Amino acid sequence: MTQSELADSIGMTRQTVAAIEAGKYSPSLEAAFRISRVFGAALEDVFQWTDAH
Repeated sequence: MTQSELADSIGMTRQTVAAIEAGKYSPSLEAAFRISRVFGAALEDVFQWTDAH
């Protein structure tokens, strides 16, 4: 799946998807759920969060 295809399926721009993929932007919770749903995976399987402290 291309970034453009993913962006179209979740209602975001390709640039936003690219920034999320590069770790330069954190998606909203809604966007994160939409992305995980597209891939048929659990949120935790698509995104990892680490405490910066």
